[in-house]
Amino acid sequence: MKGIGLWPNLDKEGALPVALSLLKWLESRGVKVVLSDEAAGATGRPAQGVSPADWAAKVEFVIVLGGDGTILNVAKQIAPASTPVLGVNLGRLGFLTEIELQDLYDALPGFLRGDYTVEDRMMLDAVVARGGEAQSRFLVLNEAAIAKGPFARIISLDLYINETYVDTYPADGLIIATPTGSTAYSLSAGGPIVSPSVDVTVITPICPHSLYSRSLVVSRREDVKVVLTGRHEDTMITIDGQRGYGLRAGDEVAFLPSADVARLVRARDWSFYEVLRKKMKEGTVPTRRFEAVRGVSAGNRVGEKNSIRGDKSPGCRGGIDN
Repeated sequence: MKGIGLWPNLDKEGALPVALSLLKWLESRGVKVVLSDEAAGATGRPAQGVSPADWAAKVEFVIVLGGDGTILNVAKQIAPASTPVLGVNLGRLGFLTEIELQDLYDALPGFLRGDYTVEDRMMLDAVVARGGEAQSRFLVLNEAAIAKGPFARIISLDLYINETYVDTYPADGLIIATPTGSTAYSLSAGGPIVSPSVDVTVITPICPHSLYSRSLVVSRREDVKVVLTGRHEDTMITIDGQRGYGLRAGDEVAFLPSADVARLVRARDWSFYEVLRKKMKEGTVPTRRFEAVRGVSAGNRVGEKNSIRGDKSPGCRGGIDN
């Protein structure tokens, strides 16, 4: 059997003590552990650090310690290697994670025995073009938001699907979301909830100055393009709430189906609709007491500004913050 990867978000309070405890727990059971480069340095195990491109040949899956933002970051980094991610929630809602921190050592033995499934989540490639030339490319797992700057004035965005003009949106912006992102910023802006098993793209205007603008749901196979018209200072495209890129008048952003997918490890009885019901009902969860983690011996239970490891999507006004 291959080893198990361990990738903690070290910016999260309590993540390093949890990682150290989990590392000892795994190794005491004969499990070979591979670490992210940063974790290898923080834990004093530099020889166990492996770059994301090399994880496919070394690990069955990667245990990620963090919140939904951490999952978004890590899943995209290791997607080319087709390596599955098992999320342990150290964040707030943990909509993408699989295990709550307090259940970690009860749940892990089943996953180590191979008693799990892998769920593939579609992603999009977002390509920014200026003057007909590609300027930058981004991988999108949740959503891409094209939005105005800090001043309270609307921008104008033209939408094309398969090169056919659809409409011009005078609005604060447009959200182009995957089904995974349909429960995040898009939901907050009035968009629909979409099952992750459906391969579609959701287009949701942000505060449109219109009586009829509604979300559009289109096939993943259809090409979506947004053109920024007029002069609008400080307009930006934000990818998964973690990376930003400034746009100018006339810039085009094309959204194409990505060849890569995010792979999430799930318990065999996992249900999107059960998670949806619980998380939507909860809204928030209590802050965990990480003091209980510090100094716990292995085996005991654990009772950006544009940061690539942040767990907050800027601009979310409610709903489920993936």
